[in-house]
Amino acid sequence: MKNLYFLLFSILLITSCKNNEISTTTENVKISEVDYIDVDIKYATGFSINATETGYYITIKNPWPEADLEYSFKLEKSTSIERRVPEPDAPQIITIPLRKVILSSTTHIPPVVLLDEQSSIIGFPGTDYISDTSVRALIDNGRIEELGQNQTISVEKVVTMQPDLVMGYGIDGDNPIYESIQKAGIPVIYNGDWIEKHPLGKAEWIKLFGVLYGKEKEADLIFKKIEKEYLETKKLAQSLESPSIIAGATWKDTWYLPYGNSWQGKIIADAHGNYIYANTTGTGSLSYNVERVLTDAQNADIWIAPGQYTSYKAMEEDNSAYSQFDAFKNRQVYTFALNVGARGGVTYYEEASMRPDLVLKDLVKILHPNSLPQHQLYFFKPLND
Repeated sequence: MKNLYFLLFSILLITSCKNNEISTTTENVKISEVDYIDVDIKYATGFSINATETGYYITIKNPWPEADLEYSFKLEKSTSIERRVPEPDAPQIITIPLRKVILSSTTHIPPVVLLDEQSSIIGFPGTDYISDTSVRALIDNGRIEELGQNQTISVEKVVTMQPDLVMGYGIDGDNPIYESIQKAGIPVIYNGDWIEKHPLGKAEWIKLFGVLYGKEKEADLIFKKIEKEYLETKKLAQSLESPSIIAGATWKDTWYLPYGNSWQGKIIADAHGNYIYANTTGTGSLSYNVERVLTDAQNADIWIAPGQYTSYKAMEEDNSAYSQFDAFKNRQVYTFALNVGARGGVTYYEEASMRPDLVLKDLVKILHPNSLPQHQLYFFKPLND
């Protein structure tokens, strides 16, 4: 279910590249034990952070499509190991900084790694999907426990592990396992980074991880670097030509594409691409038959992210209609499916939401080949023959 969800919602648009790494390890950024600072949120809509005298008050807002609810948490520094179960309707209490955490989505990995807190991860459902090499080393050394699948995580095992926090995600309001974990006194935060519509809004979730780990200033610095690179690349692209773009591919005879107002549509526009369905609005994905897309996009110049395909041969064998598109004929199809981790996890699914600056640079390089001469494609590669 999780893989299909990402297929539908991530039809578009980082392997580690030393020239593109963002780190604060040489910045000597420190924060005192009692220095709780105001955290400015510019792009993200899924959470808010307010400083208090003893920590922070955070609110998670509408963490899945069409949700109309909020979850509140009180973050406090404490030396007590006693787990406190909040009163009904009171905010759950999270002791900070986090020391032990269970994550549930690969998109939660990059902000933890960028903050150099991967040693805090003690459990994950579906560790094969994780690609980051430092986290894979922890998995191989038995430091991170495999928890199976999100839908069947053992509540008893989680309670025995005693994490400070479970970072979860929900696609709807039916989350009985998370509810049971919460009833056991273990806080669960629903991470809604995946439904943010602004590319920088997804990346801004690192600020939430910052307050959880006591690294507010580090998180802010990392985000500002990503934001700066993104905005400078966007500005460069606006003076370039605007080739026409098509995205996605079929899944069980239905072609899924991003809406024009989605984060994928936004990032194409910021790369100064003319997305065929730029004027569409909605949540989730557009779903058309092949005939409709062929009519609308047969002459598109460039084809981005054709699902999980890695070669022209495989595409044509699955659906001969693909070969009728000009982008296919002219070998102008680019995929993120060629970049995988040690166990086959697609690195784009793990890292792209945290590094929209690199996604944007890839697209600008593809759409405008003479631009960004120093940039090497980070996610996207030309489709194999």
